[in-house]
Amino acid sequence: MPKVIKQNSQELAQKAIDKAAALGRDIDLSHYSTGEDKFEYEEDLSRLPDDEKASMLSAGVMVDDKSQRSGTFVQKDQTPVHFSTVQEGVEVMSMSEALSKYSWLDDYRWNVVKVDADKYTAHLELNESDGYFIRTLPGVKAELPVQACLYLGHKNITQRVHNIVMAEEGSELHIITGCTTHPMSAGLHLGVSEFYVKKGAKLTFTMIHNWASEVEVRPRSGIIVEEDGVFLNNYVSMKPVRSMQMYPTAHLVGRNALARFNSVLVAPEGSHIDVGARVILDAEGARAEIISRTITTGGTVIARGDIQANKPEVIGHLECNGLILSEGGIIQAVPELIGRVPNVDLSHEAAVGKIAEEEVEYLMARGLTRDDATAMIVRGFLNVDIEGLPPELEAELKHAIEESENELF
Repeated sequence: MPKVIKQNSQELAQKAIDKAAALGRDIDLSHYSTGEDKFEYEEDLSRLPDDEKASMLSAGVMVDDKSQRSGTFVQKDQTPVHFSTVQEGVEVMSMSEALSKYSWLDDYRWNVVKVDADKYTAHLELNESDGYFIRTLPGVKAELPVQACLYLGHKNITQRVHNIVMAEEGSELHIITGCTTHPMSAGLHLGVSEFYVKKGAKLTFTMIHNWASEVEVRPRSGIIVEEDGVFLNNYVSMKPVRSMQMYPTAHLVGRNALARFNSVLVAPEGSHIDVGARVILDAEGARAEIISRTITTGGTVIARGDIQANKPEVIGHLECNGLILSEGGIIQAVPELIGRVPNVDLSHEAAVGKIAEEEVEYLMARGLTRDDATAMIVRGFLNVDIEGLPPELEAELKHAIEESENELF
């Protein structure tokens, strides 16, 4: 990794807070408590309360049976309550433990996400935060996915999380991260995640959000992909959320690096979802793909995509399709392509509309009711084929989508 010149992060953070306050916009952080209650470490996650386990399972995290996982991490509010691994060469631990164990890790912290990016990143630096550190050692292939759960358990608190994920040279790592909350919770989730995909490594990151209707979510993520590295990001959010805003940025800095972002989004009434992805192609042969499927049943979705070509012989494609199923729903597609050199291949397509009546009538003519015909079309719309996804993750992703679909019809 290039040498990092560290600045005073506390000073930068405070400047970002002051700038946001002067603009007077977005979430007022003072509306939420710091939530400093501590939880006991749980060696046996099966002893967690049944309602917590049910919420975690709905986000793809299995706590009663960890035999299908290479490792597990669970954080409740501010406290990492469990972390373990079962495969040699796969590391899973809290960030606080990792920072005390590895002196070099601080050079990776606030390196790809800047501490003064906005008032949310600044708040994380100025207030104590933990999170997960997940890493595969060089050449190690994770046999099963690692699972991580960020659980918001108390009402009206700010959960603060800072994560670092590393796939060392030639390794393969698959992660399922489930973000969820107590059914009665309202609160704010602030998260910073920094990903490092080293030469020839492959990292698949599947995130399932299962928040509540009064939760606000502000993740901030950055990714660095080196030569011949592969980063696959899959994101599913089909449950109510008060507001969500995230825009991960991947920097492809090595030749033939690859990044793919796939997202499936549903905005019920009362939800405001502003999500997207940006990929910076900074090396010859780099490739990027951003694909989103969005549905509104009364809420607002802003689907963003941005691919920037800074080197020749790179390829990038954006695709955003949206369905409006209810009056009052809004979908805004914002595709951006920027080419700064000759010999690049960038493309995009975007479409927003309703279900075609002729498609419904075609299925009804073959014996389906209107509701069943509509449901079949929507299920087909949400079926996104994700190239390169391990079979275990593909099955779990489809299961999560199918479970959420039941609430649409």
